[in-house]
This record gives sequence, C-alpha cells and structure tokens, in this order.
Amino acid sequence: MSSSLRATVVGGGLAGCEAAWQLACRGVEVTLVEQKPLRRTPAQSSDALAELVCSNSLRGAALANAVGLLKEELRRAGSLILTAADLTAVPAGGALAVDRESFGATVSAAIDAHPRITRIAAEVTAIPDERPVVLATGPLTGDALAAALTAALGEEQLAYYDAIAPIVAADSIDESRVFRQSRYDKGGDDAYVNCPLDEDGYHAFVDALLAADKVAPRAFEEPRYFEGCLPVEVMASRGRETLAFGPMKPVGLVDPRTGRSPYAAVQLRQEDFAATAYNLVGFQTRMTWGAQAKVFRMLPGLENAEFLRFGSVHRNTFVNAPKVLTRSLELRALPGVFLAGQITGVEGYVESAACGFVCGVMLARSLRGETSEPPPPTTAMGGLMTHLATAREDFQPSNVTWALLPPIADPGRKKIPKIERIARAGARALADFDGWNAVVAEGFERGVVERVTVASTAASTAASCASGV
Repeated sequence: MSSSLRATVVGGGLAGCEAAWQLACRGVEVTLVEQKPLRRTPAQSSDALAELVCSNSLRGAALANAVGLLKEELRRAGSLILTAADLTAVPAGGALAVDRESFGATVSAAIDAHPRITRIAAEVTAIPDERPVVLATGPLTGDALAAALTAALGEEQLAYYDAIAPIVAADSIDESRVFRQSRYDKGGDDAYVNCPLDEDGYHAFVDALLAADKVAPRAFEEPRYFEGCLPVEVMASRGRETLAFGPMKPVGLVDPRTGRSPYAAVQLRQEDFAATAYNLVGFQTRMTWGAQAKVFRMLPGLENAEFLRFGSVHRNTFVNAPKVLTRSLELRALPGVFLAGQITGVEGYVESAACGFVCGVMLARSLRGETSEPPPPTTAMGGLMTHLATAREDFQPSNVTWALLPPIADPGRKKIPKIERIARAGARALADFDGWNAVVAEGFERGVVERVTVASTAASTAASCASGV
C-alpha cells in the first residue's frame, strides 16, 4: 500500500480511536491528536485514550437489543473498541460492562503499538489546515473549536446536558440491607446489588430528591437534556411514581428475605474486575455533592456509603447532522473535514465507536480510490447513519434502536409477534452487514490487528495487576 495516504484525527475518545484504527489498518498513515495529558475536560479523570466518563457499561449484550446487534456488527468487522471491551469485561448480567482502567490501557496500548499511528499531545483550538481531517472531539468539544465550527457552518450548534452517575466503594455497602440479583436472573444472581425500598421509603426518597440543592447551569447556558439520560431529579419531577417505573422499577426482582418484589429498588453495577466499586445505575444527577451524600445515604445499604465519585452534569455539543453532513460524514461547508462520534448526533459509547468506524472505513476507501457506501439501512450501523441523514425540524441525538431499522414486513397482513420480528430483523441485519463488510474489509490488515491485540492484551493484564486483581 502507498505510504502517501495520510489523515489526521482529532480526539482520542471512542470514535477517534476507532476511526484512527480503521484508517491505519487500511494502509493510511494517521496522526492522532489528543489533548491529554496536557489538558482534560471537566468530565475526565484519566490520561488514557477512550476514557469512559459516564458509566462502565456498553449496555445490552443480547442480539434482541439493538445495541447488542450493533456490538455484534462491530465485533465482526474488527472493531478496536469491541476487541478491548471483550478483553476487559466484568460481570454485568445481560450487559457488556468493562473495567474502565484496563479498557483505557488496552485501547491506549493498541493505538501506540500500531506502526501507522502517531499520537501527538496538543490542544486543538481551530479547525486544522490538514486535509483530510476527522474531528472526533466528543460531547465536550472545547469552546474555541466549537466556535470555529459554528463560524464555518454559519449556524449555532445545538447543545444539551449529559449527566454522570455516582460510584460508591464496595466495602462501604451494608450487605445485610441489600440483595444480589439481576432482573429476571439474567447473567447470574450476583451481577447487581439491589437496594430495596418499601412504599414509604420510596416516597421519602423522592421527596428528598426534589428538595435537594442542585447545581444551577451557568447564566448563558440553557439545559437541553437527552431523554435517554435524564438526571434522576428531573425524572422525579415528572411524577412521584416515575422512578418506580424507570430506573427504580422492581420488576424481575425478588428480595430473598421477604420472598416478594420490593416497591422500588436501586441497582448498583460492578465497576471493576476486583469488584471494589459500584455505580448507581440510572442515577445521573445534578445535585450538589453534599446533597448527593445526604440523599443517596437514605437508600437501604448505603447509609455509610463512601463515594468514590459524585455525579455531575456536563455539556454535550453536536451539529445538525442532516443539514451539515454528507452521507460520508463530511462537512458540506468544509470539504475534507469529517466528523465522527457524539458531535454528529449519535448518543452512547457503542454508537460513538460505530460512527468512528464508519467514518474511518469510508474515508480510507475514498483515499484509496474505491467506492464508498455506508452500511445498508437494514443494519444497526446503517440505521444510525440513516438517523444522521434524515432531516427533521428538531434534530436530536439518538441511541441505536429498532425503530431506526426498516420494519419487517407482515406477509398476508398477519401480525408477527414482537420477539419474532426482532429475531428476523436481527438476522436480516447481520446477513446484510456481512455482505457490506465483505466488500469494505478488502485491504483490512488482519495480521496487524492480531499483533497489536497481543500488545493490548498485555496492557490489560498489567492494568488488572496494578489494580490488585
């Protein structure tokens, strides 16, 4: 392959690392520019690449989930992010969750070991002159770069607020007050720690949430929350029973001490290999730190909880993708400038990686003079790309959902059961994806992948040993 093929990727998150990986494995010399360790965003706490700042979960693993299907597509196509996630997985019931430290170390080692990737530590405050360039700066794109994008696009970028859930030390949980069980026994009885509440305890907790002190947005910022990641107190404000039908729903849980389902329950998910930390699932919040300590210690089993990380709120910046991006994720106003990840309007870890994957693959093929078509709309990956290309009055970010894929036709107007419809849609997606991937995989260097995976596995093992596993 010609070494004259070059590209720059700005941002070392999930999308940036995946885009850089796909480009490099297809013969492109990549310069990956990441501002860490020189500077971090307010949500970051590690110098590793691909840092997971909100949760350690990549969500559902089963193919019956749209995100599970998306993960399988990435896995089949040689995704760096899915390889790292599978190497560093921790118990999480029906979900794929990872040890954050080992995951970041794995991705970092893989990127640094690739012979065609050069990593540079620098803060990018303007759109680089180099072409092509992929901007994968994520939900916390710096103010200067965001302003440059706004000026180039001729419109205000859209923004909403994303929220981070708190983490507690495992040894500070009172085991006599909780029970371990996954909903519907998915993945074993010990995957989640459950804090059960009776009706009075639940309503007292909701009242405290609503009365607690909150961190107010700055005067020039207007919160626009993503419906899939609402702060818990915002959910509670929509009705006293909202949480009982949301993150605190007790369906599928039976307290072995009573033999009954509790009125409500808060689930805690394992954070690391050593099970030394647990996060409060679905409890992203904008309460002040003092209020969080007071309110969350009302939960059974967390009366003496040690908080390793409090919840917080951060801004997410994204563009009006259907208006400003082509099908290859190139800015219409700036030829040679591509976007990848959450800045395009996808939401979620896996979705960001998938967006980086598509951007990297299509750009590499274009540089090589090959045809460049996005994944079929019948696939999970293609459904995401369809979302980014479908104009609407109020464009908002989206996770991957079955609604993004074309429905399965009902032959003879007979209604197909939901389980069967999903199974058929999943089978169709994988078949169509395999056909697309067989074409775009031409030139993908599996030998490099295998060699670098050895390095990333070593890094994962080293990180695990450092954390006491």
